[in-house]
Amino acid sequence: MINRTQIFVVLVFIILLITGCAGTKVVRMEADTITDLSGKWNDTDSRLVAEELINDCLSRPWYNKFSDQSRLPTVIVGEVRNKSHEHINIETFVKDIERSLINSGKVEFVAGKHERIQLRQEKADQMLGNVTEETMKMAGKEIGADLMMIGSINTIADQEGNKRVMFYQINMELIEIETNRKLWIGDKKIKKYITKSRLKL
Repeated sequence: MINRTQIFVVLVFIILLITGCAGTKVVRMEADTITDLSGKWNDTDSRLVAEELINDCLSRPWYNKFSDQSRLPTVIVGEVRNKSHEHINIETFVKDIERSLINSGKVEFVAGKHERIQLRQEKADQMLGNVTEETMKMAGKEIGADLMMIGSINTIADQEGNKRVMFYQINMELIEIETNRKLWIGDKKIKKYITKSRLKL
């Protein structure tokens, strides 16, 4: 006959087993590892789309016209709008675009609007006499951008039961600032087929 001590031991064992299985497990991986858990926009999409779009942009005919000049074209990234129904960290995508542009070695790159505000404040502070004259950075020495890249991220979702298709379209444009001429229009499409188990444990 089972006594109370045996029942207690069994209960303790079950509790330990449950809590042991329910613990958090973390596995570190390389930052560029392709992962897609939910089917939503993620870091892999951001990086791969940025690289592909910039490679396409810099291989088009507009570039030869600018590279024939005495200096490389100077680019700035303007607004990239999230028109999707998901929360997407646009700043991360913009940084991936900027990184791809800079690392290409084919363009010069200047600071964006918010960065320029900080830099101008720093120059103004230096000119108040807070730094030595020989290290002071003067206003009016900024390089004006020739081209601005803008774009948007759009989505279409189609769902039936536990099956869902997510379609992303990323549109980017390169515009000459002085003339407003559009020199390049590129897009990247991503389609994901997602199924979720109906069984919930």
